[in-house]
Amino acid sequence: MNFTKMHGLGNDFILIDGFKEKFPSDLSNLSKTSVKLCDRHFGIGADGVILVLPSDQADLKMRIINSDGSEAEMCGNGIRCFAQYAYEEGFIKKEMFTVETLAGIMTPRLVLQQGKLAGITVDMGEPSLERKAIPMLGPVGQAINEPLLVLDKTFDVTALLMGVPHCVTFVDDVRQIEIEKYGPALEKHLVFPRKTNVHFLEVLNEREIKMRVWERGAGLTLACGTGACASLVAAVLNGKTQRKAKIHLPGGTLVIEWAENNHVYMTGPAQRVFSGKVAEECLFN
Repeated sequence: MNFTKMHGLGNDFILIDGFKEKFPSDLSNLSKTSVKLCDRHFGIGADGVILVLPSDQADLKMRIINSDGSEAEMCGNGIRCFAQYAYEEGFIKKEMFTVETLAGIMTPRLVLQQGKLAGITVDMGEPSLERKAIPMLGPVGQAINEPLLVLDKTFDVTALLMGVPHCVTFVDDVRQIEIEKYGPALEKHLVFPRKTNVHFLEVLNEREIKMRVWERGAGLTLACGTGACASLVAAVLNGKTQRKAKIHLPGGTLVIEWAENNHVYMTGPAQRVFSGKVAEECLFN
């Protein structure tokens, strides 16, 4: 099976041409195969597998499986890799196109400079703030700056749905947070019945945020695109930043804007790393 390895700010993915390649379609076998491929010692190594598929609702369909075998509704860094791959492999010929995901139809726009791809802007849609939509247990309404006891510490959290669930908390110094202790505890907290992505934010000024990520289904990662979008929304809701800001992640920087039409726009790079072939026995045995 042919594959291409790509990353968005260090959040890395294995892209598969679902039009050509033999790949399981049922979630059980798809999950097992994806776990094998994502293993960094016995496989290719990645945070997830992305399938490029035909769609009857959009120009293309994206399906993404996390490194733990769970299927994600959406991925911000993933869809930028998807968009660049689709453009470079000739699936699409236009600068703006539509992608079907489990979180709805997304619209990437290629940023071309002198005929070369300089980045991708994606309309990530509108954030959902109601607990029922996230989902998050508790009283009807929104969870903004709400205290939540996690192990031995209380965090003030803001929760929202940005395609997938997110929990955001503000800290004085992201370097000091014990992310591998509190990240998984927040991810699997009982108030989040479908688990959640977790983001620790240090606000530098009204136009810049430093961020660390614990991703649902992938653990500690260098970047999270939907998380950067959710973090900007949370920062605005808590009166900490303007509606457009740079989000500095360990893998690099994204520009996020929560526009007046209530849509969130993400702009950032994607990078092809290498292409190759995986032996069939490694896939299905």
